[in-house]
Amino acid sequence: MRPWTLSTESDLRHLLNEWDPIGVADLVQDEYDCMLVPLLQRLRGGASQTEVGEFLRRELEDHFGLDPLVLRPEAMAARVTAWWTVTGQAL
Repeated sequence: MRPWTLSTESDLRHLLNEWDPIGVADLVQDEYDCMLVPLLQRLRGGASQTEVGEFLRRELEDHFGLDPLVLRPEAMAARVTAWWTVTGQAL
């Protein structure tokens, strides 16, 4: 497994900021940085889309205190895992 790079972190930060579940990415670019390393570790470890979705759901509920139903963590998990595959990081 290859280690991820700062560019990889930046790309994932961009995806999380586009999703912007609490609506602050225009003001605070690092709000979701708490999810970067855990997500990258999961992806690097071969986590499935379902596992990534479960992580995002737990973060929304437990860390941010949000109702994940409206925020569609499964759709974001699909986007994140597709990005990971396309970047070649999954190799």
